[in-house]
Amino acid sequence: MKHSFYALLATVWLAAITPSLAQIATDSTTSKASSVSPSLSFSGYVEAYYTHDFTAPKTSQERPGFLYNHKRNREINVNLAYLKGTYASERVRANLALQVGTYAQYNYAAEQPLLRNVFEANAGVKLSKKRDLWLDAGIFGSHIGSESAISKDCWTLTRSLVAENSPYYLAGAKLTYNTPNGKWTLLGSVVNGWQRIAKLPGYTGPAISTQIQFKPSANVTLNWSTFLGSDRPDSLKQTRFYNNFYAILNPNGKVSAILSFDIGSDRKPIGVDGRRVGSGSYVWYAPVAIVRYSISDALKLAGRVEYYDDKNGVIIATGTQNGFQTLGYSLNVDYFILPTAVFRIEGKVYDSKDAIFESTSGFRKTNTSLTTSLAVSF
Repeated sequence: MKHSFYALLATVWLAAITPSLAQIATDSTTSKASSVSPSLSFSGYVEAYYTHDFTAPKTSQERPGFLYNHKRNREINVNLAYLKGTYASERVRANLALQVGTYAQYNYAAEQPLLRNVFEANAGVKLSKKRDLWLDAGIFGSHIGSESAISKDCWTLTRSLVAENSPYYLAGAKLTYNTPNGKWTLLGSVVNGWQRIAKLPGYTGPAISTQIQFKPSANVTLNWSTFLGSDRPDSLKQTRFYNNFYAILNPNGKVSAILSFDIGSDRKPIGVDGRRVGSGSYVWYAPVAIVRYSISDALKLAGRVEYYDDKNGVIIATGTQNGFQTLGYSLNVDYFILPTAVFRIEGKVYDSKDAIFESTSGFRKTNTSLTTSLAVSF
């Protein structure tokens, strides 16, 4: 696997240092009168971090199991680093991004070894000459939620509990339509599963995911995303229906906010006797509020309050009486050394209904941590 990854990485770098490739790139679906010339561009991102978990035993080098970003404890490491190539023309587009870091190590652990280093790989075709209607297929970032794995694009240094436990990426095919006035985005997709490149063994699928986004002005974004499918084998007959709602208010102002609410349900499974365990569904939900204050272009503060209720252990299993019912509080300071380089520091506290956090003296109901990072994009 290592030889294949390094060979692919070398190919991308070779293309980056060969200007003639961008000049000779052609698009058979674009006429000579096209207003957009084919282009090949490259970008990259590196985020180094250090996390100190004050609750965990000193010998523990990992953060709690429900976290996937900034996972390593008491060591300097790389959360995410990627190199991305993008091809774009009037009617064709493609992206390929290769990744390394602890995010890839933990979040892609269930994927095939060769695919764990693929952050993004997709190709798209514009289906209409007059309308902004695209068909894309491959591996792409998830449209579920307001947060992504790229820390510099998020208002808080670490991800919320709901972001860590809903899809960061999806694999499949999607149709995306943007209205001429730029206010509406409509998306429908057929995907392999709940954050899965390869289908879950025993699940025939497929799953369906949608997005409706409305931007009435530059200061307001309203979003509703859904997932309908399963993350269990067909034999259990557990249909999953998930809804993500969020609003982004005044994103470029002095004071801005993101308000979100996610709710999901898994139908109760079929037991060994062939009968359903019970009527109805297991339900989990998570509200999140993030407020950011821009002191200047270089200095920003952000605070987050969140709650995650999964008492039945559908997504986060604890084995305790009340399951996972946890409040989270965080405060971070961002200093933009340059527009492309940011230093961040964040303090965070989790407060759970049950004692689920490992400590030197056993298990505790609270967990406290401090995370710093330096991220550079190019």
